[in-house]
Amino acid sequence: MTPLSASSPLPLTSASTAQKGRHQQEEIETAARDFEAMFIAEMMKPLFEGISVDAPFGGGKGEEVFRGMLLQEYGKIVASRGGFGLAEPVRAQMILMQGMKNKAPTPSMIPPLAYENLYETQN
Repeated sequence: MTPLSASSPLPLTSASTAQKGRHQQEEIETAARDFEAMFIAEMMKPLFEGISVDAPFGGGKGEEVFRGMLLQEYGKIVASRGGFGLAEPVRAQMILMQGMKNKAPTPSMIPPLAYENLYETQN
């Protein structure tokens, strides 16, 4: 093993590439988890639409705003505790799409339901 001198360059490219890959992976996981939280919040909206509010403490625009914020927080909590299992397929699809962004799509890459829209845009 040879000692490193102050003038010898360090191989930073592989370390920085690995760090960049980990950062991208974390961003994808966060985006997938946030998407699941948003989905859960939207699915919970109908549950709260039929709830009437008491006159002394509720009603008005303020409650509408805070109810939406409350539902967003409920969605985040449910998603952070496992959610509906939607984050994992979303994460996998995002990774697949990231790998395909510089490649031309082949029929095996396109989900079956997307064929219809693909042919419509080409005609």
